[in-house]
Amino acid sequence: MKLRLGTFNVENLLTRHRFEPGGRTETAAAMSLFHFPRADERDAVERSLAVALEDDKRQMTALAIAEANADLWMLQEVDSLASLQAFFANYVHRIADHRYGHFTLVDGNDRRNIDIGFAARRDLVQPRQVTVRSHKGMSFADAQAFSPEIAAFGINPRDKVFARDCLAVELDFGDRRLTLFGCHFKSMNNGRDDGRQATLPIRRAEALAVKTIIKDWFGPGWREANWAILGDLNGYRIGLGPLAAPVDEGDSGIEPLLDDFAVDPMESLPPHERWTHFRRYWSEERQSLIDSHMPLDHILLSPALAAANPNPAMQMIRRGLPYRVPLDPREADRSMAKLALTCDRYPRVGWDRPKASDHSPLTIELTIPKETA
Repeated sequence: MKLRLGTFNVENLLTRHRFEPGGRTETAAAMSLFHFPRADERDAVERSLAVALEDDKRQMTALAIAEANADLWMLQEVDSLASLQAFFANYVHRIADHRYGHFTLVDGNDRRNIDIGFAARRDLVQPRQVTVRSHKGMSFADAQAFSPEIAAFGINPRDKVFARDCLAVELDFGDRRLTLFGCHFKSMNNGRDDGRQATLPIRRAEALAVKTIIKDWFGPGWREANWAILGDLNGYRIGLGPLAAPVDEGDSGIEPLLDDFAVDPMESLPPHERWTHFRRYWSEERQSLIDSHMPLDHILLSPALAAANPNPAMQMIRRGLPYRVPLDPREADRSMAKLALTCDRYPRVGWDRPKASDHSPLTIELTIPKETA
């Protein structure tokens, strides 16, 4: 039995129009060119502009999902079950080869109400074959993940360990099972240059929690079970610098998942292919702009699944990324003219926006073996 699994941070799939302090990022540039004497008039125009921009963006998000052609999806940054269903009905199903159903979303712990959603091909499983369990209530103490580093944040042992959730979806195919653990770990952003390192203990605790969940779920037979961890883990050890040179960034926080536990099939790819997110930022320390291609999104396999799939086909769908992102990290010339002329994108993708997302969908094709008794 072969299945294609996919994970995708769809970047703020919202049903609620938000006005952030200082204006919405997506609308701020256009709105800055106009003067509105009345606040209600400005609000009405901004709402209309936001809807138009969102429509462009979601057409591209749907194109990326259609191109990925996955059987099963774990999606991050989804506002609600209603927005997930509406997006598939009105965007994905207009262009994709598959029809999806079995939609699942549980409101998690995120302050912005961006959650983890699941979708599967309608013809793949019946509702009775799908079991869902949220772990949003798990505490640091439950996960055995409390430490002095965690206490330094002002966190208590009984506080919730997951920034969002660990959404478990078990699929029963009769003669075999597959269990997916969808995650979206703590962001690396804290408004300063040290965000990645400062927030690392939280991600390490989340990784320990997922490890605890899986070992409790399967018991002593966890190595022989078919399971995978999918999602935006916001953790990477090796990034890509100029000319795709590997850069050791130190601990990522997700080491507990890789230390004699899960297997990362992305390691079989050439270094210049191992990225799903791009960031260009100003470093005060180096006094220069830094380009970084990062593998923030992961599909980690159980030992049994990894053994059955020693060299699985993996794909990152990057045509929905904006033109400012160099699609080939090995390229030396990153001038605007060079990027705009040579990069293959979906129609109407912009320099910064519209775009499918700030992440690439990641897919893997797997043979699902029968589990040993």
